[in-house]
Amino acid sequence: MPLIATENLTKRYPGPGGGVLALDALSVEIEPGIVGLVGANGAGKSTLLRILLGLLAPTSGRASVLDLDTAAHGARIRERVGYMPEHDVLPPDLSATDLVAHLAEMSGLPRTAARERTADVLRHVGLFEERYRPIGGYSTGMRQRVKLAQALVHDPELLILDEPLSGMDPIARRRTIRLIKEWAREGKSVLVSSHILHEIEAMTSSILLINNGRILAEGDVHQIRELIDEHPHSVHVRAAQPRELARDFLTRDDVLSLKLELDAIVVETSKPDSFYRYLTELAASGKAGEITEVTSPDDNLQAVFKYLVK
Repeated sequence: MPLIATENLTKRYPGPGGGVLALDALSVEIEPGIVGLVGANGAGKSTLLRILLGLLAPTSGRASVLDLDTAAHGARIRERVGYMPEHDVLPPDLSATDLVAHLAEMSGLPRTAARERTADVLRHVGLFEERYRPIGGYSTGMRQRVKLAQALVHDPELLILDEPLSGMDPIARRRTIRLIKEWAREGKSVLVSSHILHEIEAMTSSILLINNGRILAEGDVHQIRELIDEHPHSVHVRAAQPRELARDFLTRDDVLSLKLELDAIVVETSKPDSFYRYLTELAASGKAGEITEVTSPDDNLQAVFKYLVK
């Protein structure tokens, strides 16, 4: 049986003019392992993930996860799945330890086991030293890691991760990608959503490209990766010393343009693979100061989607 299956899955949100069609008769089968779901914001990724978790009812069609129908068995699915949402409403006054341990208990772990498991997962995601600090003082990347920890804490069979690397610094991104791949090697499965093709390729070669609620392409990422490399790729880098970083980037052949902001730099690169690798190495070395956040706008995928639609 496939890990996840949908059949003519359709979701229309009510509104003027017939509402918004978020999923359009989407039919797909997803096998165990790591699978990337790639699409710009508004493509239907988050709607699909919420339906798979039984948190949202489809307008029509059906879906199953772990051979359980999502409409009838949402609670059973959520017991066996770890979910990391794109957005968070993390309580600012709680520490990461208290929040994750509480959620572990809600998942059925006894209190002592929940605290022990919480310490383990916070160490894995790189928050062990900061585990008693109030979450309100965390950076965007640290808050992402709290969400990842709560998804892992009850040892689920399947992880569903919605934009897990968003806002992380290069070192945390590398750690998280390694963690996801280790999880898969242990026999678990991961469905990971992102609007950055490069991030998905670092985790898996198996992808689904989604746009306007429909699957445009699926299969091996190497079959379509050259499409995105034909177009300039923008990267927003937040750093303590953006001018020092800019001077370093200007020496690279793959950097097409730079734009300085107050505490950041926007880079346009012709070779995202090599640029991201260099950025991670640079962050680890500390030569150009601390790099606190890396993001990539949705525009990088638009040219690819237009090509596929044609």
